[in-house]
Amino acid sequence: MPTYTLHLADADDPGSPEALDRAKLVPDRFIWPAFWFSALWFFWHRLWLAGLLVLAVEVGVWALGLALNLSPLAGFVITLLLAWLIGLEASSLRRWTYERRGRPIRDAVTAADIKEAEVKLVGRWVAERAAPPPAPAPAPRIPPYARTESPALGLFPEADPRR
Repeated sequence: MPTYTLHLADADDPGSPEALDRAKLVPDRFIWPAFWFSALWFFWHRLWLAGLLVLAVEVGVWALGLALNLSPLAGFVITLLLAWLIGLEASSLRRWTYERRGRPIRDAVTAADIKEAEVKLVGRWVAERAAPPPAPAPAPRIPPYARTESPALGLFPEADPRR
């Protein structure tokens, strides 16, 4: 089962319905449309910088193949491997773009599909908003007989004058 990450803007209140409508879910899995369409997939998702980066790498690999006078079969294999890498890293580039735009990862959930991930994340965020804030932990109490300023560090501390 894939893992989905939730991206919300820092200014958004996590429990509000408007914020959850604007939230983005990104699956952490191989993205087949990015494999087949590469830079076009990034432009479709409005990931301009990542799309330009992928396009520049593809053009660079193509130009390098021409400069090295590679056979068509070698060019096809290199293009296929580059497309495979793009399909593997498309989710990471999408998360990187959202974080750069001020939408860091706020939560992650494992689910079978995106609908199940939405249900789990909305339930978790609404429950967190409804729950009262946790009480602060009590400060540790040091017993009055504890010696805190003893210079001894080993097995033979100074003699206790109370004995």
